[in-house]
Amino acid sequence: MGGQDGPTLINSVQRAMRLLEAVSAHENGAPAKQLARETGLPLATAYHLLRTLVHDGYVRKLDDGGFILGDKLQTLRSTGRAQALLSRVRPALAALRDELATAAYLTFYEEGEIRVAEIVDGPGTPRVDLWVGFEDAGHATALGKSVLSELDEEARRDYLSRHHLADLTPRTITSLPELLRRLETPPLAPAVTDVEEYSLGTVCVAVPVYSGDTIGSLGVSLPSNRLSRLPEIRERLLPAASRVTRGLSLTI
Repeated sequence: MGGQDGPTLINSVQRAMRLLEAVSAHENGAPAKQLARETGLPLATAYHLLRTLVHDGYVRKLDDGGFILGDKLQTLRSTGRAQALLSRVRPALAALRDELATAAYLTFYEEGEIRVAEIVDGPGTPRVDLWVGFEDAGHATALGKSVLSELDEEARRDYLSRHHLADLTPRTITSLPELLRRLETPPLAPAVTDVEEYSLGTVCVAVPVYSGDTIGSLGVSLPSNRLSRLPEIRERLLPAASRVTRGLSLTI
């Protein structure tokens, strides 16, 4: 059996990509006949592919019969940009993991929620068991509290009004006045800590980072028997956070 000269390519996928490229070249839209002519596709094939792309949200058909790019491509573009940004800062998180022998975490405050964007761990530096999602545990994690401490008063109170201060461990802060007091005066400022408030046996420390106007936090988790190292870890986190913020601020 003879070997193939190159990779096996799917013609229908190539045709769809050519159509998307042609659609993107017309800001005000173009009809199927024009797109078929520009891509060298039979009109019937162009119609069939365009109907499929419209159905799946990659192309939108205008009232005048023209076709423009759909909302799903905008979502892909945004996701791609986020992936590119994370690829820039992932080495910094890996270096932090290796330097401190801890798992490293990156979160962002997006659409009113605190979300984990990246976790870099390893066999000897396992991540904390995320048994409760960060969206419901901002009050109990160093990463979440770091973000909350950077929000303005209105945004912070809005977040806390929408999230119950769940009692995750015996050490979780469930009093709103006490939580606000600690957010205003963290002892290791600008670092914020979580001492077994999210998971017994685990302590965390986090510091703020920024991606443009988006607030985030960079943090690490470690066993509670390393609690005495928190001030030292804070000093290592601060320059790492500066590197991450610089990486996130570069224009793509």
